[in-house]
Amino acid sequence: MLFRQLEYFVAVAREKHFARAADACYVSQPALSVAIAKLERELNVTLINRGRSFEGLTPEGERLVVWAKRILAEHDAFKAEVAVMRSGITGTLRLGTGPTVSTTTALPVAAFCAMHPLARVKVNSRLSSGELIRQLRDFELDAAIAHFGPDDHEGLDVVPLYEEQYTLLAPGEHLTPQRPTITWAEAAQLPLALLSPDMRFRQFIDRAFQSAGVVANPQVETDSVASLYANVASGAWASIVPHTWLNAMPVTGGTRAVRLVGPDARAQISVAIHAATPGSIAARTFLNVVAGLSLDEVFAPQRTDLAALARTAVEGPHDGPLADLCSTG
Repeated sequence: MLFRQLEYFVAVAREKHFARAADACYVSQPALSVAIAKLERELNVTLINRGRSFEGLTPEGERLVVWAKRILAEHDAFKAEVAVMRSGITGTLRLGTGPTVSTTTALPVAAFCAMHPLARVKVNSRLSSGELIRQLRDFELDAAIAHFGPDDHEGLDVVPLYEEQYTLLAPGEHLTPQRPTITWAEAAQLPLALLSPDMRFRQFIDRAFQSAGVVANPQVETDSVASLYANVASGAWASIVPHTWLNAMPVTGGTRAVRLVGPDARAQISVAIHAATPGSIAARTFLNVVAGLSLDEVFAPQRTDLAALARTAVEGPHDGPLADLCSTG
């Protein structure tokens, strides 16, 4: 059995089409088919139901694809570890985040890259929480930063990073001057633009409204962070965002940011990697790096100097939450 055969088989299972799988593997379709047929002969099982086209995996094929993904991931991890022994971490760390968490990844990524300058990071920021978990478990991502509920931890190593708080963004004329907080019940009375109901962040918001005994009826719903900010900037709507967004996208013009209370709702943001050992050395290193960043302090509501902290991570250790971490790299 060759790694190449497993790669071809996993590609067919993923693409559900022989020609697309061959294109993804940069081989001809006949070569791919011959390799998979040889794999079936070696294992003495039929892995793929074939008619005039791909008709799904057999039960044996469904089991093999799980093992094949693990074997290929361990193979890649071994090659990466050998490379690290020669020249430090290289290659690409595949990092997934949800849209609402994407604005907070700059600092963890900067700290990781400062310690491992030959590494590259590819961030996918438009994945749902369910898809993040699936891709982690299927070795399609190395790490993810998101909301992970208690039922999401199976097969993953999950480390808390910071608590997410909730902030109302609204045109100044909609708010009492100089008032530092607003209740969820009061926020429900404003013209609202919110993220769409299928997003986990919106589900946290809806539960907070429910705890306050009210229901929000937003006039505008969107799955885009940029669109949400544009709606607020128009002056027509208020919105609710994580407090961490204010570090990356400060409010401008007549917009004000006010903390939501009654209840003081919060959600835990964590980083997760696959629990397999030894697993991806890049993923394990990223987990160790970001776990030491004290992000609750960095993203405290009164802090607005995320860009300066990121520059510190890149330029070298000085004073601040990255100093001890970078000095040990």
